[in-house]
Amino acid sequence: MTLHHLQFPIGTFTFPTEITKDLRNKWIDDIATFPTRISDEVSHLSDEQLNTTYRPEGWTIRQVIHHCADSHTNSFIRLKLALTEENPIIKPYFEERWAELVDSKMINIQTSLLILVGVHERWTFLLKNATEEQFKRTFTHPEQNREISIEENTSLYAWHGNHHLAHITEAKKRNNWL
Repeated sequence: MTLHHLQFPIGTFTFPTEITKDLRNKWIDDIATFPTRISDEVSHLSDEQLNTTYRPEGWTIRQVIHHCADSHTNSFIRLKLALTEENPIIKPYFEERWAELVDSKMINIQTSLLILVGVHERWTFLLKNATEEQFKRTFTHPEQNREISIEENTSLYAWHGNHHLAHITEAKKRNNWL
């Protein structure tokens, strides 16, 4: 298995050129179900397993779980900013540095699993009740120097959750933890 496949087990993110209501609903469903899906995959893992990297030079499974809580909370805040301000410039963060903080490396995963439940419930509620016009609203990402629509960000985070979930499921398969 190549390093690229270990890094991107479901492939890299690409935003489709044609968006249907069914596709958008699939993204929202992926976001809605993510907390349950990740919890089902990690709840039975031991500390030793949680402290195993999902790939060489990668984060531990524990860090991946805490990263998802950090990243998805940031995405939820970006959604609220885009819904309430005119193309706000969002604040990026150093996810690699956040993943190296002591909480990401040591604290019980239940803290982040609970964050994911709450954030995803509110996030999903907003997305399910968003209008077509609201899905076109944007924020500017200063590192990418471009506007990102709520629609694109919804697609990205449906992928993001599935991407990190695949890191965990693939690591479990490789280590025979099933």
